[in-house]
Amino acid sequence: MAMNTATSAEPMVRIEGLRKSFGNLEVLRDINLAVMPGEVVTIIGASGSGKSTLLRCINLLETPDAGHVWFHGADLAAEHVDVNRLREKIGMVFQGFNLFNNMNVLDNCTLAPVTLKKMKKPEAEQVAMRHLEAVGLANFAKADVNNLSGGQKQRVAIARALCMQPDLMLFDEPTSALDPEIVGEVLEVMRGLARDGMTMVVVTHEMQFAKTVSDRVVFMDKGIIAEEGSPAEIFGSPKHPRTREFLARYLDDKSDE
Repeated sequence: MAMNTATSAEPMVRIEGLRKSFGNLEVLRDINLAVMPGEVVTIIGASGSGKSTLLRCINLLETPDAGHVWFHGADLAAEHVDVNRLREKIGMVFQGFNLFNNMNVLDNCTLAPVTLKKMKKPEAEQVAMRHLEAVGLANFAKADVNNLSGGQKQRVAIARALCMQPDLMLFDEPTSALDPEIVGEVLEVMRGLARDGMTMVVVTHEMQFAKTVSDRVVFMDKGIIAEEGSPAEIFGSPKHPRTREFLARYLDDKSDE
């Protein structure tokens, strides 16, 4: 567990009164959430409950209709805030990898540090190799990304996000597009990040990961946070009927093993 136990610490992310609609569909309804430095927060819930939209509002890939998102005390919705500068400190890993297929692995990892952080190419490559080594892909630095497996692509995507030296990592169902036998290699990299103290918000269907790696689990249902608590509370004694219903299938599967 990676949680920073200092009670005086300010939240790294604070969300208040967040609302988001697409047309007539209200996807987020009055979301309030705080994420402390070094904390791993997993967001679980049925498809369509608003999990990914919430994640995308944290770095303004989606613009909230109402409410506030503070990151390091700065309101991302305020006019004077340099959103791009703040966003450089928020890494995001998508379900579909989002790699540049016309570049090799190393170039994928160095593009943003060189163009956005004005890092010199040799230094960016040194940083990238360190992160590629950490995800077990140093030998693939010059590889064409089109020749990688899904699990390898996702590990490159994680390394690429880390090359920007973010304070916060967002993961949007990072394993849902992967074959079951390679899910573990991506989750293992994420476990390593948690052990190293990276602040992470993870939307996932991997309940075992949520149970064993999270400091806090957030259950979303129909655009609201229905319940949140420690993994022991959410998985051991969920209070909300919808949480119990959602987890019933997972718990039943485990009892059959």
